[in-house]
Formats: sequence, structure tokens, C-alpha cells
Amino acid sequence: MPTNLIQLPGIGKKMVLMLNEIGIEEVADLRGKNPLELYEDTCDKRGERMDPCVLYTYRCAVYVAETDEAEQDVDLRKWWNWKDKQHTNERNLKNE
Repeated sequence: MPTNLIQLPGIGKKMVLMLNEIGIEEVADLRGKNPLELYEDTCDKRGERMDPCVLYTYRCAVYVAETDEAEQDVDLRKWWNWKDKQHTNERNLKNE
């Protein structure tokens, strides 16, 4: 099934597969999600602790999905710049 997830910065075929495994099929599915919960879901689904860069990429993907292109910070479109940043959705206990 074609997906627009591949258009997100830092998202390649493997990341699309990991997102699909946890129920994320398209960019719109990322809006309002907690990147830390997505990361934990991926770790649980895969049965292993994933590299933290997966979390940073999820933070970036949620940011891009939620932010109008004209308002996006160019640096925040790079997953590695999310290493020491927490996405605002992570501050909520649970996003449903």
C-alpha cells in the first residue's frame, strides 16, 4: 500500500515498516501522537530496545506532521536535532 510517510524527513523504508507495525499508515496518523509512546510501542512490537535515534526520528516526524510547512524550523526537520529536545506531546501523560 502506498504511503506518504516516506516524504517525511528521516523516514525511509525501514522506518515506514516500523510505523506501520504500530498502526501508523500515513502522515495524518502522527498528528497528536506522543513520540515516546510510539517509540515504546515499537520496542514492544519488536521485542527489543531500539536505538534512541528511532525516538528522535519519531519526534521529528510528529513535529513535521503537526506543523504547517511555512512555520517549521528548518533545524527541527533534522532528526538528530531532536536528541536533547522533548516533543510537547511527550509532556502529556497519555495522548489518546
